[in-house]
Amino acid sequence: MIPAQFEYVAPTTVEEALTALAEGGEDAKVLAGGQSLLPVLRMRLNVPSVVVDLGRIDSLRGVRDDGDAIVVGAMTTHSDVFHDPLVREHAAVLTEAIEQLADPQVRHRGTFGGALAHADPAGDLGAPVLALGATFTIAGQGGTRTVEADDFFEDLFTTAVQEGELLTEIRIPKYTGWGGHYEKFVRVAHQWPIVAVAAAVKVDGGTITEARVGLTNMGSTPLRARSVEQALAGQPATDEAVRAAAASAAEGTNPPSDLNGDADYRRHLATVLTRRAVLAAAGA
Repeated sequence: MIPAQFEYVAPTTVEEALTALAEGGEDAKVLAGGQSLLPVLRMRLNVPSVVVDLGRIDSLRGVRDDGDAIVVGAMTTHSDVFHDPLVREHAAVLTEAIEQLADPQVRHRGTFGGALAHADPAGDLGAPVLALGATFTIAGQGGTRTVEADDFFEDLFTTAVQEGELLTEIRIPKYTGWGGHYEKFVRVAHQWPIVAVAAAVKVDGGTITEARVGLTNMGSTPLRARSVEQALAGQPATDEAVRAAAASAAEGTNPPSDLNGDADYRRHLATVLTRRAVLAAAGA
């Protein structure tokens, strides 16, 4: 199907983009990598008055070192984030997750910020950035503000980014020396995960000193498995200890039921995948 007619704007600065959004009002849409928006437009599920393409704003691309954190521009492609040595060294679980995200074509076109702003609970990036405690920078005509990961994902396809605002960058604390793993369960290759688990684990002398665990597709937003994190602290990095801690992975979750599996099936998967992810991250 051919999309309905709309105006197209391709600004070269964030300020120009914000002006275009303000002029377009509530019917304006932002185009990042286009992996989510373009199919919606083709099916005419949304009919925007104007599409604001961020592809020419160079300041929104790239990964940089910022002391105790790394900063990823919202328009940085998944592929560029995956290949960046800073991300690989300081946020290993993110590299692991991106390697399993869709296929090479999507990873070369899709953008890091675009996927996070889309906020699909089955998306592969939400759980890792939530587990890592990322901070999101949001720009509006009144200036910029920062939002913690715990407050960024508000509901299904809903984030803290308001009308007329743009997500510009994501700041990720460094977890140097931590192991990371993303365990994803799918029925066919390149599918959205039925359930997935992002685990970042710090091990000292065979003992897990700290752990951060995020869950994908276990609710309307990405979730932290905080009970698992607490149970893992101070435990040996053994199958028995990790299995016991992972048993509480599904606590407080509200997974969907669909053709891929019902809620109880997903709760069971969450415990199994959490054990696998933590053990792999711990190098056990």
